[in-house]
Amino acid sequence: MLIDTHCHLDFPDFAEELPAYVARAEEAGVGRMVTISTRVARYADYAALAERFPSVWFSVGTHPHQAHEELDVTAERLVELSRHPRCVAIGEAGLDYHYDSSPRAAQAQGLRTHIAAARITQLPLVIHSREADDDMIAILREEMGKGAFPAILHCFTAGEALAMTGVELGLYVSFSGILTFKTSENLRRIARMVPRERLLVETDAPYLAPVPFRGKRNQPAYVVETAKVLGETIGVSFDEITRITTENARRCYWKMDHAAPVAQVA
Repeated sequence: MLIDTHCHLDFPDFAEELPAYVARAEEAGVGRMVTISTRVARYADYAALAERFPSVWFSVGTHPHQAHEELDVTAERLVELSRHPRCVAIGEAGLDYHYDSSPRAAQAQGLRTHIAAARITQLPLVIHSREADDDMIAILREEMGKGAFPAILHCFTAGEALAMTGVELGLYVSFSGILTFKTSENLRRIARMVPRERLLVETDAPYLAPVPFRGKRNQPAYVVETAKVLGETIGVSFDEITRITTENARRCYWKMDHAAPVAQVA
């Protein structure tokens, strides 16, 4: 079984055929999917998805693009919402200096709020970081000094310094379909540097479909292709990379194995 540790099943791209996408993933051996929050205001949608499909779980948080819209969301509120039995993570939150859709100060404030919630709950913080390596490293080091918290560097495309800082601080590093692109040799080099017990795979669906599906709508079933390339990159079989990443995902998203069944939640 593989686990797609990061997708966005609530996006309109999946609306009309969502049961088919979930079924296709399960048929491909993707036994669990985590649909990731971009807005706390849409919390009910994420919870409903996870209550509808036994193989789907969710997070609660605000994407850095929307950070300025939800600065009133406190760590205490995130903690409260995370008590839902199928909520397994905080975020995604972080810094995105590529688009700068939200003021950088608001992004940093939101990130620190989410870190506080992750520290309290010990649920992993899903971190979005794009073209912000230096500031992200500084914030992670400072906040980790206030008290440990689990976290994932999601859809990793940053530099070696951020990857190694994450490893040093005990974070997981998650690779998406970008790892399969011909132009991603440096990313594959970094993947070989990450300890095996810290590796995760994801789709970030509907974005970033891996080779041979590049350019098409991504879906959780395609995480299989990323896992294949990650296994080849670090020199292990597909069965072994499946075992490694699944064990890591279950350890990271520890609440999955302690939650009530969907029927009881619903």
